Amino acid sequence: MTSGTYELFPDEARTVAMRAAAVRALEHVEPGSLMGIGTGATVAQFIEVLAASDRCPGEAVASSRRTAHLLLAAGIDVVPLPDSGRVPLYIDGADEVDPLMRLIKGGGGAHAREKVLACSADLFVCIVDDAKVVPALGSGPVPVEVLPFARHWVVRRLSELGGRAVPRIDFVTDNGNELLDVYGLGLADPGSVECSIACIPGVVACGIFALRPADIVYAGDASGAVVEMRPPTR
Repeated sequence: MTSGTYELFPDEARTVAMRAAAVRALEHVEPGSLMGIGTGATVAQFIEVLAASDRCPGEAVASSRRTAHLLLAAGIDVVPLPDSGRVPLYIDGADEVDPLMRLIKGGGGAHAREKVLACSADLFVCIVDDAKVVPALGSGPVPVEVLPFARHWVVRRLSELGGRAVPRIDFVTDNGNELLDVYGLGLADPGSVECSIACIPGVVACGIFALRPADIVYAGDASGAVVEMRPPTR
């Protein structure tokens, strides 16, 4: 699915791809509504096209300080997650997307809050460039947010799962925690691995989104075309 244009003009091509996916996601935004918004380069493109459209939400729940800053600069009010614990729509990007629309997230280190928003959303729309669509998860590391107090314990437990945990240097999450990038995990059953990591004391959240996959994925390519992915029919 990946276009060879990326090899020649990676920045321009990826910008075209991300923006095309962002534009498609606009159709799910109800003007004046509440929505959740994730973090990352594709989300930044989405906020830009959202601000220029006639479909701006009334309020947005941001998954990170970076996103909150972009939303406020675009004139969109930022609010906490409501008492109901529910948002009608959540839009975010991903680092990897498999054919079952399970994801790896956390390249920007905001996956703990992103997972809360994804699980609270009635509709989770994921927007990516087509290079992020992969046959199976696991080509890159799995980010894991950990309590600083528990880092050495968590590293040891992750090694028992087959993973090699590398601390992300000079990085602190918006929650004040540390981040481990975990390489080598076998992800033939990503839901099971997600549960195993979540059960380690000291883990705040891991970047596997298998138990709560996306409902719709829009994958843009370098020509500006967009492929829509939905869960396979059974």
